[in-house]
Amino acid sequence: MNHSSTPSAALPAAGASDKVRGSSGRRVLVADDNRDSAESLGMLLELAGHRVRLAYDGQEALDAAAEFLPEVLLLDIGLPRMDGYEVAARLRRDSRYDAMLLVAVTGYGTESDRDRGRAAGFDHHLVKPVDPVALRELIAGA
Repeated sequence: MNHSSTPSAALPAAGASDKVRGSSGRRVLVADDNRDSAESLGMLLELAGHRVRLAYDGQEALDAAAEFLPEVLLLDIGLPRMDGYEVAARLRRDSRYDAMLLVAVTGYGTESDRDRGRAAGFDHHLVKPVDPVALRELIAGA
C-alpha cells in the first residue's frame, strides 16, 4: 500500500486480482485517520477478494465515494476536517448511495453514539477493535 499523504494514495478501483478472485468481491471504502488501522484493514479486505480504496479524513471520504461508488463504506467517526456523522448524513442525502452499506468502525461505543449514528444513516456500528468474522459477515450480506 502506498504510504503517501496525498489523496492519490487511494488504491486503484480495479486490478488484475479482481478477475482472479471472481465476482464475490465488493467495492469497499475504508475511511480512518489512523493510517496504520486503515491500511491494515484494507489489506485484510483485499486478501478476502474485495476492491479497496482508503481515505484519511472526512472530505477525502466524500471525494473517494463520489469517484469509487463503494458498495460498503467502513467509516470512522472521529475524522479530521469532517466527522463521520457528517459524512454519513451527506452520503445518505444522495441517492447514488441508497444501496451502500454504511458501517461505523469507531472507538465511540456508547448508546448515545449508536443513536447518533443511526440518525446520521449508519446501518451498523462496530466498536474497535473490530471482530474480523463479524465484519466479513456484514460485507458478505451487502
